[in-house]
Amino acid sequence: MELDPILLSRIQFAFVVSFHAIFPVFTVGLASYIAVLEGLAFKTGNQSWVRLSSFWTKIFAVVFGMGVVSGIVMSFQFGTNWSNFSQATANFLGPMLTYEVITAFFLEAAFLGVLLFGRNKVPPGVHLFAAIMVATGTFISTFWILSANSWMHTPAGVELRDGIFYVTSWTEAIFNPSFPYRFTHMVLASFLTGGFVVAGVSAWYLLKGREVDANRKALSMCLWLLLIVAPTQAVVGDFHGLNTLEHQPMKVAAMEGHWETGTNVPLLLFAIPDQKNQTNHFEIGIPSLASLVLTHDWNGEILGLNEVAVDKQPPVAIVFWSFRVMVALGLLMILVALTGLVLRRGGKFWRTRWFLQSLRVMSITPFLAVLSGWFVTETGRSPWLVYGMLDYAAAITPSLTGTMALFTLIGYVVVYSMVFSAGLYYLMRVLFEGLEADYEKPESLTERPKRPLSAAHTQFEIGKITGRPVTQGEH
Repeated sequence: MELDPILLSRIQFAFVVSFHAIFPVFTVGLASYIAVLEGLAFKTGNQSWVRLSSFWTKIFAVVFGMGVVSGIVMSFQFGTNWSNFSQATANFLGPMLTYEVITAFFLEAAFLGVLLFGRNKVPPGVHLFAAIMVATGTFISTFWILSANSWMHTPAGVELRDGIFYVTSWTEAIFNPSFPYRFTHMVLASFLTGGFVVAGVSAWYLLKGREVDANRKALSMCLWLLLIVAPTQAVVGDFHGLNTLEHQPMKVAAMEGHWETGTNVPLLLFAIPDQKNQTNHFEIGIPSLASLVLTHDWNGEILGLNEVAVDKQPPVAIVFWSFRVMVALGLLMILVALTGLVLRRGGKFWRTRWFLQSLRVMSITPFLAVLSGWFVTETGRSPWLVYGMLDYAAAITPSLTGTMALFTLIGYVVVYSMVFSAGLYYLMRVLFEGLEADYEKPESLTERPKRPLSAAHTQFEIGKITGRPVTQGEH
């Protein structure tokens, strides 16, 4: 069997990006939450806010480190697997990635050190400023990365000459047609991810009866956030869908499992897409609802997948089902947020065990929703890397063989599995110790830490330095 280097390279990049995406989508929201906690601590002096900020800063340190490690190799694949793409888009994507490094990554890296290691070493106002700068850096980074990615979906401000993209308008290229919707959608997704993770962890601590006052405050804040952000995300998603329908109609057709151009298109709740025969099996749908949602008209016309050749269609089954997973999880998030509002009366939201248990389960759903949405966005663009202008076959490295792509794919899976396992182990130790972790630290631990993860002073860290285990009585 001949190995397809294009397919294997796509799988490899999809694996790396999917693995990496779960970290920044969490840290963007978490950085803003930490900045809010620092602001509350600065204003009120309440130690609950201080302890919450210190605890979640430890979590941020671990997740940020995992994100950097998992993401730094993505740029290498532009050269190893997609060299023609790199050469063709260098005039635009090169500066964009550079801007992200010099305006965002340097900002985050500089002030992250103050945030992690500066408490009680710098004035409280400076520590608060560092938290704000770290949060600002995450938004700046999101801006540049999503602008570059959006340009690949809706290219603008460039012209293609002899296989090379030349920028004709930086404003049009950066603020391309899909960027505002994609940026807003991802920022809200980050807030949802951070909110549900913090809510889930706080719920778990409340079930255990640990640091009740602080975790009750944290849960209350998150539920208010989710009550606002979850419905807003649905509205933004609708606008994003309308924009996608305008610029990438085949992606929307795949999302809806719609083959024939027509009006009064039903919204399919269930179907088994058959791309080979260009049809669906076992359809269950609501008549005309897709036309109403996508065109805001019951009789609205929607283009079908048969408007283009089969080899120009995206993989319909992946896009179709990923979209439904994303929407279902989004609706579930809205339901949970509304349930929290109902349970606020009498303070039931933090004393109702079944609700707290549900929040624990919900803490994983934002990551699944983000990955599902990412599959819809990126797979739905197929077979184009730069939509309508540069396809996969023209973008691949000419000398790359299927064997080489398979070998590196296996290597990435093995290495990333090790990185994730180590990071998850360290993260779990921090979570299990919780807000109560306040050890009598050895002298070497009160000195300046030698690495970012040392900000999380765990029993593991102390035991490694002292050469002895730390018992429960030393808390």
